[in-house]
Amino acid sequence: MTATPVAQVSDTSAGQAASARTPSWPVPDSFGIDRFADDRSLRALLPLYLEADLLAHLQPTLDDLGPRLGGEMDDWAHQADTNPPVLHHRTRSGRDRQWIEVHPAYRSLQKVAFEELGMHAMSHTPVLGWDRPMPPLVKYTFFYLFAQAEFGLECPVSMTDALTRTLRKFGDQELIDRYLPSMISTSMDTLTQGAMFMTEQDAGSDVGRATTHAEDNGDGTWALTGEKWFCSNADADVTMILARPEGAPAGIKGIGLFLLPRTLPDGTPNAYRIVRLKDKLGTRSMPSGEVSLDGATAYLVGDLGQGFKQMADMVNSSRLSNAVRSAGMMRRAFGESRFVCLEREAFGTRLLDLPLQRRQLAKLLLPTEQGLSMSLHTARVFERADAGDDEAAAVLRILTPIIKFRTTREARKVTADAMEVRGGVGYIEEYGDARMFRDAQLGSIWEGTSNIVALDVVRAAHRSSALKPLMGYLGELTAELAGRTAPEAAVPDAAFAPLANELDRISAELMHALETLGDRQNEAQTRQIATALYCLCSAVFLAWEGLRIGARDGDYSRVVLAAMVIRHRLLPQDPLTVVEDPADLLTTLILQDTVSKETAVGYIGLTLGAAV
Repeated sequence: MTATPVAQVSDTSAGQAASARTPSWPVPDSFGIDRFADDRSLRALLPLYLEADLLAHLQPTLDDLGPRLGGEMDDWAHQADTNPPVLHHRTRSGRDRQWIEVHPAYRSLQKVAFEELGMHAMSHTPVLGWDRPMPPLVKYTFFYLFAQAEFGLECPVSMTDALTRTLRKFGDQELIDRYLPSMISTSMDTLTQGAMFMTEQDAGSDVGRATTHAEDNGDGTWALTGEKWFCSNADADVTMILARPEGAPAGIKGIGLFLLPRTLPDGTPNAYRIVRLKDKLGTRSMPSGEVSLDGATAYLVGDLGQGFKQMADMVNSSRLSNAVRSAGMMRRAFGESRFVCLEREAFGTRLLDLPLQRRQLAKLLLPTEQGLSMSLHTARVFERADAGDDEAAAVLRILTPIIKFRTTREARKVTADAMEVRGGVGYIEEYGDARMFRDAQLGSIWEGTSNIVALDVVRAAHRSSALKPLMGYLGELTAELAGRTAPEAAVPDAAFAPLANELDRISAELMHALETLGDRQNEAQTRQIATALYCLCSAVFLAWEGLRIGARDGDYSRVVLAAMVIRHRLLPQDPLTVVEDPADLLTTLILQDTVSKETAVGYIGLTLGAAV
């Protein structure tokens, strides 16, 4: 299967489609590509993760969205990126009123996300004609797809969703009744968008250093005074904000969580100002700013002194969304690279058929597929945790920082290398490669830098006692792969037992390594071990998926990808030895063609031979 044919090209600076692309034209243009149809992996996986009736209901929406992502929505994203928001402080008649002006293209993207798809509300109320809220996997599938056109807007969408979740979980009924209906509205006219303001100049990752002050007004409201340094979706209608109540102890335990409305119930503006907007490397379409609070009215959410713990619930939800969006950008980057390599020749040969270029494409493919499997499977665990499964909740506590840590970092490299595949044309802004690269830098900074999130993996393993539940869960999946237990949707097959045994061996080694990381003495190894844990989880999930898809369709490509993760990312490597894979197998994987069971078993043997 090759990339979906392109019907037209776009001069994005003018925002208009041009004439049909001539096959002989030397610069391939993928404008108009159907990003859903072009992603065979996602289409093969959705039936594993979603109920058949729900998937059938969503199919027309997905089919309609695919070509829009590669066409008009990509064009809107380019326009919004090159025309960033502008902060106005006064009306033309001199009234002191702040507002942020965004480009009409950004408004068009908002309409798709909030109104047409209801991405912010999917987990809370029926949307898209379904009779109940969607499972997490549906929401994250749309985040994964939407990011392939626009990444920045998904921050406000995600924060609105996460704020709604946190308010419902910790807020009192009066606050819920006042704000929830408009937060889950799918009309731009009545929608209340959300944000979270945490960062201060001296309190970034170390939130316990926050100095924003909260004074009890004695009437059920609090007055907040201080400055927040990095506030995305700066003009949000409501914000979750951390502040220290008067007389509270220092550190995290003294922090309270508050709901800060932009407009008070009587219609007057609240007492805080946007000082300026940030001039950012990426996500230029979405306004981020600095906010100064001068006795701003806010409402306490949950228990006083439990603010950081409660905010962490919102942060964790945003972390997962962030990781899924990074996976989506990797898919866009790989898809663009594959398209170029199929459509362009050099030295008389199609780029895909050049051994070095084929190898580089495979190096884009593997982390992309890891990111997809991690996204979908973590969403699966999320659903079970939300349903009250304590074991799933423990697994989710460690999976969330694992996926956030690694997927966001992989996206930085994949988008950079994809820009190089397109060459000089990829370096200019019109084709989207540069925008994706710029946007990808933010994923590993938002909601905790890589160091902080890697440390959170260790904290979840030890303080939250999540390590044994995670390893137990992975063991259940590898037992299916080995044929020791009967999976729900596949026939046990002992042919894959060697792969399962190798995964079990690596799991045991990693569990031992993680058990030694509970103190500062071994802290320097944290990122290395967290990366290995990400690769182990993704290999298990890929193999679990591959077993089912193979039994259903005869395609064992994801089993091969699982073995590739082991061979290239988990086994020791000699830096002077090239670990080469069969050329025909790489081509098959890149083109998303079927991999037979015999081929998969043969590659597993090759991998395990390297392990010996």
